[in-house]
Amino acid sequence: MTLHKTNFLMRALYPDFIWRKDRQEKNIYLTFDDGPIPEITEFVLETLARFKAKATFFCIGDNISKHPHIFEKVIGDGHAIGNHTFNHLRGWDTENKEYLTNVKQCDIEISQKVKWSENRKKLFRPPHGRIKRSQAKVLLPEYDIIMWDVLTADYNAGLSPETVLAKSLQYTENGSIVLFHDSIKANKNMSFALPRFLEYFSEREFRFQTI
Repeated sequence: MTLHKTNFLMRALYPDFIWRKDRQEKNIYLTFDDGPIPEITEFVLETLARFKAKATFFCIGDNISKHPHIFEKVIGDGHAIGNHTFNHLRGWDTENKEYLTNVKQCDIEISQKVKWSENRKKLFRPPHGRIKRSQAKVLLPEYDIIMWDVLTADYNAGLSPETVLAKSLQYTENGSIVLFHDSIKANKNMSFALPRFLEYFSEREFRFQTI
């Protein structure tokens, strides 16, 4: 079963992670994991531009290395960038040294195109949301660990595009951090749901902000 809405227990277990933003303002924080990918990430950028929406892209270092021109488009369009490791490692299944080295390897790729702000932490999202407390402890002084309030489950081939959209609309509210994927696996559901999601909330005067 896919848990579309992050529950209180998960937020309570990991209070140092960021799960959602201020509920007082009509802002939505769209995030995209696993890119950049040719055509798919470009579709996302075109769709966001159509609705004057900004988002945060948690990029895999290996994909940045393979597709630097698409990564440059993401930056050029004014979106925020986060680290998603170099090889999409699942923290629970990876030794700490290897995991942390992989995070730094992704940082190197990002830093070739992005100047990190000295006034705020970098952004990091653990692949699959799986990270050991010992890994997080090392990363937290340097990174904000960004999780999510709404999981669209666009990667789930067992869900129809219509279901992905309906559940995403149902659970999104003020301050929600919403997780989509600009990946091959998610493309069918994402490409259906994203423009309709943006249209729905734009009509209700929500703003789409970077984290």
